[in-house]
Amino acid sequence: MKLLLMIVAGTCLSAPIFAQETVSQQEAKAPIMVSFTDLKWVELPERQGMQFAVLSGDPKTGAYTQIRKVPAGTDNPLHSHSSEIKNVIISGVWYTGPDTASAKDFGPGSVVVMPGNWMHVSGCRAGTDCVLYQEGKGKVDFRPSAAPAPGK
Repeated sequence: MKLLLMIVAGTCLSAPIFAQETVSQQEAKAPIMVSFTDLKWVELPERQGMQFAVLSGDPKTGAYTQIRKVPAGTDNPLHSHSSEIKNVIISGVWYTGPDTASAKDFGPGSVVVMPGNWMHVSGCRAGTDCVLYQEGKGKVDFRPSAAPAPGK
């Protein structure tokens, strides 16, 4: 019983210290606040018409966050990425799935998390360009499949 009381007391006494460390760590980081109109857009040389604006990190070398614009009617063939990517759809209708036949549509507010090395098709449906918030756990890459997409 004494041991249990000592563990509980130790936990209660150390909790404020951990809370202060967390607050200090949060205060040390500057917030990222940027208006959509102030984003610096860059054309993706290997993907005609697609643009991105980096918010943090470096998509060429490692983890990053960015806003991505994809033209309406874009179809990305079967491919994968070497690390996990999270997309939050801001506008347009984004689609993705393991093949064309089973791909699902995702409108504004939808979240799509794709694990690294997951083979999939993706794109922006005709009608309205897609704008996505994207987080990558590693550098951006686009690794096309050698085989044609199933369902085509």
